[in-house]
Parts: sequence; C-alpha cells; structure tokens
Amino acid sequence: MGFFDKFFKAFSSTPEKRYYTFQVRCKRCGEIIEGRVDLDNDLSVEYEADGERYYCRKVVMGAGMCYQKIEVGLQFDKKRKLIEKRVESGGDFVSET
Repeated sequence: MGFFDKFFKAFSSTPEKRYYTFQVRCKRCGEIIEGRVDLDNDLSVEYEADGERYYCRKVVMGAGMCYQKIEVGLQFDKKRKLIEKRVESGGDFVSET
C-alpha cells in the first residue's frame, strides 16, 4: 500500500464519537442548558485501585435571565464510556428519553 493510499484511508474511515453531550435544568429559572465534553481534550486521568478512570468537571451557565452557574462532574472508564454523572450545584440533569 502506497503513501497516498494510507493517507486517504485515514480520512475516509468513520471517526469515533469525540464529544459527550448533556443537558441540565437550572434550579433557579428552569432554563435547559446543553453542555459538551471533548473526550480527547477535556478529561483528566485518575488512577484508582481497579485501573484508570477519567474525570471531567464542567461549569455551564445559560444565556437566560438568572446567569446561575451549574457545576457538573462526569466520570468515564478507560474506554471513555460514562460511569457516573452528578450535578454538584445549581441544577438537575434533564431526563434522557
């Protein structure tokens, strides 16, 4: 396989999911805010007894009237699959359907 074949094959393959998106509802005004985690750049590694995990802390703020800050903590496994999500303060997760 030549150089150009390898080069074009790299761009034609299907990309993996790079972003994890979530929605939270502000406790103060009820606005629904969407957040996004870049799984390649936003995660911090945590070394646990059962292996490595990744953690991300996001603070999102809506464009509505109250400007309440909502702090979200997300934990991912080694393959970057969501293990745990929690809202630290200011809101609640919107239920997924």
